[in-house]
Amino acid sequence: MGSPGKHRPKARLRTILIASGVAVAVVAAGAFALLSSGGSADSARAAQTAPEAAAPLADPPRTAPERASRGGTRGPAPAPTPSATATKAKPKPKKKPKKKKPRYRVLSSGSCQASFYSEGQMTASGEAFDPSELTAAHKTLPMGSKVRVTNRNNGRSVIVRINDRGPYAGGRCLDLSRAAMSAVGGTGAGVIPVRYQVLAR
Repeated sequence: MGSPGKHRPKARLRTILIASGVAVAVVAAGAFALLSSGGSADSARAAQTAPEAAAPLADPPRTAPERASRGGTRGPAPAPTPSATATKAKPKPKKKPKKKKPRYRVLSSGSCQASFYSEGQMTASGEAFDPSELTAAHKTLPMGSKVRVTNRNNGRSVIVRINDRGPYAGGRCLDLSRAAMSAVGGTGAGVIPVRYQVLAR
């Protein structure tokens, strides 16, 4: 048998090889674990030493929408602003042109008393007397003459056509039809003071 001193280096070598194999196995197992978890040694170490990540901030509460969604009931539309609905000015109605009164040239004028009559009869001009027409009787004016008669008591006037002769009572120069006397407001008095103007035809 050999001496025990010769077997000691072999035992040490075997021990070293076994220890080295165990270390390699431990390192390989750690590397496999890191690769399977998708990280690296540095990232794993950093993950162990890094502080916990801050939690994300929550979104601020949102205000309720002014109008409902497409699936819900819509509220009434907001009232339009006055500027958007400015009222258009209504066209003013056209005024009818006033009929201009014909201008007459005055041939002569004077003052006297006037009466009226309303009995139907034949006039001196040959036409039937009509109390509803604006006519009058005069002693000398030509038939068909136009005379403006103004009631001096109230200023009302009317234009009459001479178609008869008269009156023959003293102080009167005109005998008006009932319609003409009513136009100047003298039927209640019967006889009124008038101013007359003979107008050009």
